[in-house]
Amino acid sequence: MELDLALDAAGPWSPEDPSSLIETQTWQITLVDWIQTICADPSLPCPALVCQADEVSLGLRFTDDATITALNSTWRQRNQATDVLSFAALEEAPGLPDVSCVELGDIVISLDTARRQASEHGHNLTRELRWLVSHGLLHLLGWDHPDEESLVAMLQLQEQLLDGGSNVRIRDPHSVDTTVDVNAH
Repeated sequence: MELDLALDAAGPWSPEDPSSLIETQTWQITLVDWIQTICADPSLPCPALVCQADEVSLGLRFTDDATITALNSTWRQRNQATDVLSFAALEEAPGLPDVSCVELGDIVISLDTARRQASEHGHNLTRELRWLVSHGLLHLLGWDHPDEESLVAMLQLQEQLLDGGSNVRIRDPHSVDTTVDVNAH
């Protein structure tokens, strides 16, 4: 599977940020690995069109709190910054599109919020951005978290993808304690 990635890495970046975070190839390799990992496990929900495609396409944009607040206000009627927004193209795809290239949609991430969250969680910006990109990708693939159980399953899959993705299995969501807001994204 190939990935046509439209990366908008305009920032705001700081001189301390790893340069790999703004390299298209870094994100292409990561995203293809995650998609293939999900497709390889039939127990994980993923549109068949994606798994059958020769190529998938998506946009990834790194921006600031002001821009993501405007997007969040326009599309979700929430006039506040958020960490990640996903705009899924598959939700509105009429009929069966050509499976040679499937448009997944766009992921928009606030670097300002990602930096704050990385600091709050005690890890680096790279880890936080990988977390947010994986979350956005899962939304593009049809995952959602309208309730605690689905949120826990989604967060567990994100952890497993970040840890390498091998033997991805969703644990019993009732065995995990989480305090994350299901309406956060």
